[in-house]
Amino acid sequence: MFIHIGDDHVIHSKDVVSIIDHTLLSSSSIIEEMIFNQRKNKKVVEAQEHEPKAIVITKDYIYFSPLSVYTLKKRANMISTLNRLEDYTEDLEQ
Repeated sequence: MFIHIGDDHVIHSKDVVSIIDHTLLSSSSIIEEMIFNQRKNKKVVEAQEHEPKAIVITKDYIYFSPLSVYTLKKRANMISTLNRLEDYTEDLEQ
């Protein structure tokens, strides 16, 4: 499944490693260093129009999202709920 993370970016939910609050960036030298190194490798996608509220870390890229961690979590949980629903399409065709 996919998650829309804002700024016209859609990612595979299976690729998400972590979603963290953007305010933690200034309080963690480890996160700052990781983002600095990934920027050098051109693996960071910055927020385009709005201030970032969350940082979405995937297998390949780091995204700065204008959506809050809470909103992204709800979207990810909605996907897992949809995955658990049973498929009744065959019953409808009969």
